[in-house]
Amino acid sequence: MNRRQVIAALTGLCLTGGSLWVSQNGLSSIQPRDTEQLPVRVETLDARGSSAGETPVPTPGTVTVVDLFATWCAPCDDQLEILDAIRPEYTDVSFVSVTNERPSETLTRADISEWWNRNGGAWTVGLDPGSELLAAFGADGLPYIAITDERGTVQFSHSGLAAEETLRDELDALA
Repeated sequence: MNRRQVIAALTGLCLTGGSLWVSQNGLSSIQPRDTEQLPVRVETLDARGSSAGETPVPTPGTVTVVDLFATWCAPCDDQLEILDAIRPEYTDVSFVSVTNERPSETLTRADISEWWNRNGGAWTVGLDPGSELLAAFGADGLPYIAITDERGTVQFSHSGLAAEETLRDELDALA
C-alpha cells in the first residue's frame, strides 16, 4: 500500500468507528434549539404506510415519534427496524420518518420510497431537503429521534441509535 491508500484506509476506519460509537451512545450534548419553529410542513412520499402530499411534523394534537434518517446511514436501517417493532404497541402515537436528502437525478423520490419499502417502513415518510426540521430539533447526527407530546413540545430527543427499551419507556411516560 502506498501512503495515500493507508491514509484513505485509516480515514475510513475512523469514520466507521466514530459512526458506530455515535450510533450506540448518541451525542448527549445535543439539545433542541429552535422548537418554536415546530411544526414544520414536509413533503410526504408515496410508499408503504405513506401517501404523497404534505404533513406537519410533529403531528398536531398527537404524541409523535419523529425519526430523522438518511438512506446512506447504516444505523438508520437499524433504527427503522426498532421503530417498526414498537409501533404496533402505540396505536395512538404518530410515527413520522423524514430524510433531509435532496431528490436529484442520482437519488429520486422513487429511490427513497424503494429504500423505505425494502427496510420495512410502514408509516409516514417525508422529505426535508432544506434541513428545516433538522435545525428545529437541533439534530447534528443521524439517526435522530425526537418524541413530542400532544402540544408539540419535545419530551425526549436522542442522536444516534435509540434503544427499543428506551423508546418504550419514553412513550409509556407520555401515555
